[in-house]
Amino acid sequence: MTSNTLLQRIRQHQHLRNLRNKFLRLHQVLLETERIAYEQKRGRVSSGELLQLVINDEQFAWLHRISELVVQIDVMLAADEPISLEDVENLNADARVLITPSEAGNVFARKYYTALQCEPDVVLAHAEVSELLASK
Repeated sequence: MTSNTLLQRIRQHQHLRNLRNKFLRLHQVLLETERIAYEQKRGRVSSGELLQLVINDEQFAWLHRISELVVQIDVMLAADEPISLEDVENLNADARVLITPSEAGNVFARKYYTALQCEPDVVLAHAEVSELLASK
């Protein structure tokens, strides 16, 4: 293995770790936004109740797309075989599509659009993810 190959692998792993962390932050902010909306209609929920809602309630189901992307990154980072540049590029492309808000798109795109319109913390977290994706 050449030093360039090793350096490339190190950079890919660092990029994926950074992307994972940015998406976790975005997920956290979106989850808190969704929790507040839920509690305004139905009353306060405990952390345990929130976990069950995130897993089972339709109101939170759209957030699973981000969870799935984070798991995909975790699998890539934990794999024994090297991560190909193509795999990283495909993941970045999927991530860009995922965080493209749209009033007329799929459920995730519409809810994401609404969250971006209503919550400054979502805008900030979105900007962080977008900036990282733009650098690759």
